[in-house]
Amino acid sequence: MISAQEGQDGGKKPAESLRHGAGIIVIDKPRGPSSHQVAAWVGKMLGCQIGHAGTLDPQVSGILLIMLGNAVRLAPLLLKHDKEYVCLMRLHHEVDRKQIDVVAAEFTGRIYQRPPRRSAVKRLLRIRTIQKMDILGVEGKLVLLRVRCDAGTYIRSLCHHMGLALGTGAHMQELRRTRSGSFDEGSMHSLQDLQDACSAAAAGNREALDAMIVSVDAAVPDLPSVTVRDTAIDALCHGAKLAGVGVIRCDEFRKDQIVAVLSQKREFVGLGKALAPSASWSPGKAGLFITMTTVFLTPGTYPKGWKKGCTPKNRKIRAR
Repeated sequence: MISAQEGQDGGKKPAESLRHGAGIIVIDKPRGPSSHQVAAWVGKMLGCQIGHAGTLDPQVSGILLIMLGNAVRLAPLLLKHDKEYVCLMRLHHEVDRKQIDVVAAEFTGRIYQRPPRRSAVKRLLRIRTIQKMDILGVEGKLVLLRVRCDAGTYIRSLCHHMGLALGTGAHMQELRRTRSGSFDEGSMHSLQDLQDACSAAAAGNREALDAMIVSVDAAVPDLPSVTVRDTAIDALCHGAKLAGVGVIRCDEFRKDQIVAVLSQKREFVGLGKALAPSASWSPGKAGLFITMTTVFLTPGTYPKGWKKGCTPKNRKIRAR
């Protein structure tokens, strides 16, 4: 689920100087408030448009990705991040540790799940993959698990089904998200730390706040990249497609794969969809190869570089 809203703080806005108006803050969501409430507090502190990706229930803590400014355009990718959780499961009767290990192994891999009745999504049967499950400890009826899984996996349902398989019944007692994609607990900041950093920024010291704001490209470290000429960037910002003559270098990618488009200074221009595999073309070759799906730079950030008679309306780039 994605939420977006404007910060309502009428005073000085610490996030106004965000480079190109985009960034991500990884918040350690506490138990109690909803994800929407936490995102609203962050928006009020920073005074900028915000959104959050990967909703956590009120009683669940851990990593909550807060997107700042036009970083909300990353939402579709952030929602697909693999997740990691530490879960405390309570069995309804004690069982032997070996039985727990056997059932944990049986639930590792592809499993069927149906969203809980309280879920906001349709309760359709779905397949999710439990990539890894570690039993961290067993004490009486309490079982501590670490679970690495696909996005959209319901840990509450996982505990219920494991309880059925053990023949004892079980439920999820506590849950904490410890990883989302490349972001782990070492990336997190508490709401209090953010408030302190905003207060310092308002007083003229932005060092702590700037250290908390992660660039948008950090959210997509595994995507193949395409480096384009500076003279091509403004046309991309106006909606043009990218031709080979505007490309300096690129990684390997498949047709229809999402790629990161970078400037010569390694600035994150945006995301694009490959119209052809990288093996079929080379930098400098004529023809259209990338169509932009998400642009983070604003028009005018780089000087206009298309030739007369070849405007963004023509939907392709010819670098000077």
